[in-house]
Amino acid sequence: MNKTVAGLMAAAALASMGAHAQEVVTIGHSAPLTGPQAVNGKDNENGARLAVEDLNKKGVTVAGKTVTFKLDSEDDQADPKIGVQIAQKLADSGVVAVLGPYNSGVAIPASRVFSTAGIPMLPVASNPALTTQGFKNIFRIGASDEQLGGAMAVFAKKTLKAKTAAVIDDRTAYGQGVAEQFVNVAKAQGIQIVDNQYTNSSATDFLGILTTIKAKNPDVIFFGGYAAQGAPMAKQMRQRGVRAKLLGGDGICSADMGKVAGDAASIVYCAQGGTSLEKTAAGRDFVKRYKDTYHTDTQVYAVSYYDGMMLLADAMVKAGTTTDRAKLIAQLAKTDYKGIAGTYSFDAKGDLKGAPTTVYEIKDGLPVAYGQ
Repeated sequence: MNKTVAGLMAAAALASMGAHAQEVVTIGHSAPLTGPQAVNGKDNENGARLAVEDLNKKGVTVAGKTVTFKLDSEDDQADPKIGVQIAQKLADSGVVAVLGPYNSGVAIPASRVFSTAGIPMLPVASNPALTTQGFKNIFRIGASDEQLGGAMAVFAKKTLKAKTAAVIDDRTAYGQGVAEQFVNVAKAQGIQIVDNQYTNSSATDFLGILTTIKAKNPDVIFFGGYAAQGAPMAKQMRQRGVRAKLLGGDGICSADMGKVAGDAASIVYCAQGGTSLEKTAAGRDFVKRYKDTYHTDTQVYAVSYYDGMMLLADAMVKAGTTTDRAKLIAQLAKTDYKGIAGTYSFDAKGDLKGAPTTVYEIKDGLPVAYGQ
């Protein structure tokens, strides 16, 4: 075989390899996968995994290479210290981007690690402080506390005709943040705040707090916290004969809330970012596919994590890279991506523009858009 033929054959072989070039892209995920909030963390993970499976089945090509996506899902236990360790672990492992963290108390300190490493992060953590740090790598894929707490204050005034409210928060960055936003808007709406009480994110006994609040006889109680505390609180409100409705943000707006609270969940109203999935064909299809795949109901943010994963893949295709994080961040900053839960575009801080917010009630154990 002469050198010319050998050279042509080698060139053809290289071209063939290029045409079938494969690239594995790992996306990080940080959430509580154990402990009281594990049901939410697993829900988020399931949403992201469903997107990864869909992308890999469809086949995504970036800069001429077929991409296989992988999810590196880590348990931050809803603990800020562990969350920072997880953030450093993901950064050191070379993940291209991160979905999460879920909790504001974890996301805020972890964001400093991801910012230093130049890794784009897509959290649903809702405390406004997360996106006021001046970092350019944060793209919040859910509503902020301002939108969630504010929506519930307006609902309390205009729909429930509330004149008085008591407030309980769990002292986490999320619970405190969403409660503060509720109070701010409630006062502006003319609702009198008759009591402020505090608990923690591992408490299950609220009888003492509720006895104090019952004496103030508020029309509504706003709870800044998660379903692990909100569900027993609703049951104990019934036990204590508290007549108020229980209001909250997305932390209590889950199937787990209805499952644990039982009949007492009928007093619960809560806000989630995004539109009701039952109102669109794509949303209904997602709910069905999720249940068929995982044999359980969605909680709150599975669809947001699904959309977030799809958004990342779309940004890679448009930026023409899976490795240049700076180009990926620049693409995310100007994105206008239509997902299942809504359209994703971000302001200069990284907050979701015009994030729609829906108020839910619990019916037959599941959150249902109010009035649906």
